[in-house]
Order: sequence, then C-alpha cells, then structure tokens
Amino acid sequence: MATPLILVAASGLAREVLALVRAHGGYEVVGFLDDDEARHGTMLDGVPVLGGLAAVVDHPGPELLVCAGRGAVRERLVERLDELGVAPIRFATVVHPGVEVPAGCEVGAGSIVLAGVVLTAAVVVGSHVVVMPNVTLTHDCVLQDFSTVCAGVALGGGVLVGRGAYVGMSASVRENVRVGAGAVLGMGAALLVDQPDGSTWAGVPARPLGAPTGFARHRIEQWPATAETADAVDEGARA
Repeated sequence: MATPLILVAASGLAREVLALVRAHGGYEVVGFLDDDEARHGTMLDGVPVLGGLAAVVDHPGPELLVCAGRGAVRERLVERLDELGVAPIRFATVVHPGVEVPAGCEVGAGSIVLAGVVLTAAVVVGSHVVVMPNVTLTHDCVLQDFSTVCAGVALGGGVLVGRGAYVGMSASVRENVRVGAGAVLGMGAALLVDQPDGSTWAGVPARPLGAPTGFARHRIEQWPATAETADAVDEGARA
C-alpha cells in the first residue's frame, strides 16, 4: 500500500515529485500545503491544496516533503515545521526508482533525487537536498543539507557543495573543489577553484559575477574580487 504524502510548497518541483510517485508508486500524494491563501481549497494536478503550513497539525498521519526550489526557503520551511511540532522522522525521501544508490552512498531525509542522476561511490547527499535530472555525482562528492543541484550538473570527484548552495543547470565543478555554503554557481559555469561562502559566480572559468572575461591581464578595478581570488581563478584556468 502506498504511503500517504503531503508536499509542502505547491511549486513546479512539487509537481515533478507528484508525477514521479504517480508513475512509480511508493507514495500517494494526498495534498499540498502552501501559504498562498489564493491557492487554499483549489486543486493542483488533481490534488487539493489543504491550506497553509499551519494546517500540518490537522494532518498528523502523512509523511512530508518540502518542495521549495531554493535551499534557503526549504530551510525556513523546515524550521517552521519544527516549531509546529513536526518530528524529523516524518520527512520522506524520494529517489527516482531508476537511480541506483550504490552501497556506501547515502541520501538523507527530506531529499529529492530525480531521474537520470548518477551516484558512483561514497557519495553523500544530505538532508532536504534537491538533485534535478541527469546530474552526475562522482566518487566522494558531498552535497550538504539544503543544497540544490540543477539539471545536467557534473561534479568531479571529491567536490563539496555547501549547505544551502545552488548549482545552476549544466554547470561543472572540478575535482576536490568546494562550492561555498549559500553560494550560487551560474548556469553552464565551470568552477575550477573553491568558491567562497555566500558568493555568486558564473562563466568559464567561473569567477565572481560581473568580472570581465579573460585571465589576469584583463583585470580592472571594478572586478569585485580580491587579488588572491583573481590569482586563484587564473591559476585554476591554466591548470
């Protein structure tokens, strides 16, 4: 028998999860929770929006899955659910059945792993992480809690994606490089050196947003980076 499931945030990601479980079973989505009052009492893809987040107390049975697209939003929702008395054990984990999770790999509670994702060896996916379709996670990668890895991303071995970080579609990260906590790596970027916490980088090679293209000879005073960061980007590009 399918396990009842409530999706928190009536988002596009929630609709993707709904489509997954409808196609492959395991869970039955019985409702959405969303703080947008205009949605209350309406249907989304044939499933009712039961009310705002506070309505979770009226539905103590189903498991829960937080489906906000951004990690910072997911974290706030999980904090609010904790204040409403929701125990961590209630959070579901949804992994597409076509995704192999080898021995030695882990996927934490509240996480979502969609179709086409590859985990090779000793990959750790934390709690409330979202991994979009066709992501490659090679050996010893770690995705910390509340991080988001978008479609088509490729991570080399030993990459760490920090808590709440966001890696944009089709970005690539070199082996043993860190995406900082709360950082944003833009679509199609190639990250060759560690990205600082809370920063936004883009480009090939990736550099702080707004930096000019090219290597050190093209630096200008308006580049929002320290000399040390610029040197690291240039060295990573040459390596």
